[in-house]
Amino acid sequence: MKEDYIDRVRLRKHKLPAQSVLRGTDAHARMPPMDGLLSAVQQYVSAETLVTLTALSIVFFVGSLIAIPFILVRLPTDFFDTRVPRHWMENHHPVLRLLGHLAKNVVGAIFLFAGFLMLFLPGQGILTMLIGVTMLDFPGKRKLEATMIGQPAVLNTINNMRQKFGKPPLVIAPEP
Repeated sequence: MKEDYIDRVRLRKHKLPAQSVLRGTDAHARMPPMDGLLSAVQQYVSAETLVTLTALSIVFFVGSLIAIPFILVRLPTDFFDTRVPRHWMENHHPVLRLLGHLAKNVVGAIFLFAGFLMLFLPGQGILTMLIGVTMLDFPGKRKLEATMIGQPAVLNTINNMRQKFGKPPLVIAPEP
């Protein structure tokens, strides 16, 4: 009983996972590598938080696999061409237009945040962030979009996706 108390004090003092103090044995020889990692992570993050993050990761991953092609394939070919003006809900009632812009910005912020998370979690982070940026309204947005879409890897990925669905490639403004 007293030995268990001493072991727990030693664990706290050295901030070691519980499996690392085994009486008379080598801890690393008996403990599988992932158990040690899991124990170390659980010292700082609760198991419920880990389960929640895992579930969110799966939802974002599956959601991005469905939503991104759906959105990118339906864009007009000149959507990212900075020479073509965009008019969204121009002929609607001002209150409806305001509510539409508000909803579009909220959804855009969610996509941007989810894309940022997908840089570290499974999912299509850059493409999700691009969709989020296109939905937000802020000064300099069109220039940022042109910079993002102008990256050869991003443009090729989007155009390959569009080609699979029988859509023409995106047109971007030539470099000035």
